[in-house]
Amino acid sequence: MPTPPLTEKDMRAVVEAYKANGYSKKLAAEAMGMKPGTFDHRFMRAVMAGLDNEIVHSAPAGHQIKGVSTLYNQDGSLRQQWVKTKTDGPDLDQIIEAIKGAFDEYQGSAEPTFAPEVADAELVTVYPLADWHVGLLAWGREVGEDWDLSIAERDIRQSMERLVASSPRSSTAVVLGLGDLLHSDNYDGVTSRSKHRLDVDGRYPKVLQTAVKLVVHTIELALQKHEQVLVRLIPGNHDDQSAIAVTLALAARYDGHPRVKVDDDPGRFWWWRFGKVFLGAAHGDIAKMKDLPLIMASRHPEDWGASKHRLIFTGHIHHREKLNAREFGDVDVESFNSPTAKDAYSHGAGFVSKRSVHSLTFHEMDGEISRSRVAIVQNS
Repeated sequence: MPTPPLTEKDMRAVVEAYKANGYSKKLAAEAMGMKPGTFDHRFMRAVMAGLDNEIVHSAPAGHQIKGVSTLYNQDGSLRQQWVKTKTDGPDLDQIIEAIKGAFDEYQGSAEPTFAPEVADAELVTVYPLADWHVGLLAWGREVGEDWDLSIAERDIRQSMERLVASSPRSSTAVVLGLGDLLHSDNYDGVTSRSKHRLDVDGRYPKVLQTAVKLVVHTIELALQKHEQVLVRLIPGNHDDQSAIAVTLALAARYDGHPRVKVDDDPGRFWWWRFGKVFLGAAHGDIAKMKDLPLIMASRHPEDWGASKHRLIFTGHIHHREKLNAREFGDVDVESFNSPTAKDAYSHGAGFVSKRSVHSLTFHEMDGEISRSRVAIVQNS
């Protein structure tokens, strides 16, 4: 039979016994006919719940109390106390306020706007957002280039403006996040799974707010050039949770918009067919490039069979790499550059990948017909 849950009445009883027996846990336990270990457990639960009316319960933002040690004087008065805390992930209220702030500050509009007068219904343009790592911090004297939130917002915003301007006027656009939109997923400045220590600029809500603003700006740019905009953000190893938070925020912002569809699937793969073109995407940290063609074919055999041109987008490695898997039906798997500067870890590892953003345009029958690339020059 399971042990019944400890009630507030039970916890108050041990506190009263403790005070009534001269602030002696041993005497209090004997008076209640309780084992000392059981009494200690209930007393600590009471202290953590604040039922002794003496503990000061406070914790910094993003933390919660996990234990308390209290030292009393002989007369029972409080002498000293230690409050142990642990991080508890992003505070929900702060996340909500950060996202609301991003929407309030952004000058674009979620209201339906006029579609462009000229758009080719036989074309689709994909804007892969590869490893933006919003929140990454780099010191120029250490790695050769400064990078922070303000620089990221300026450079990525400007590069996306040039990219959309240089892309064809296709009827449909896909804003496709390839993972690691944010550099850090929490207040601790570490990756959620490996706990890799990161250099982060700003508190988590501020980073989240900047990431939301940049994605909204990209969507609004796409609306000026394309009739329909499909949005999908795939989680990466740096933003397992944040990618989903940003997706849900975008879904709420564009709810009911006739020209924007936000795909809120939380999965780590994206598959989409446009005529004879079959596209897919994954971050690349779990499923490797060489394995993706077989995953595409086995999970979506009907789209595979109906397609002639197949491409899978990936990120994660921050440099351009293309794999042509002819043994799996002639499918290309391609990774793309990150627009973000290198942090101390990447610089120390000797990574030398260039920085750029891309768009790829496909004809529904003929496959890829063009692509645009905007290089990001190193700032001084």
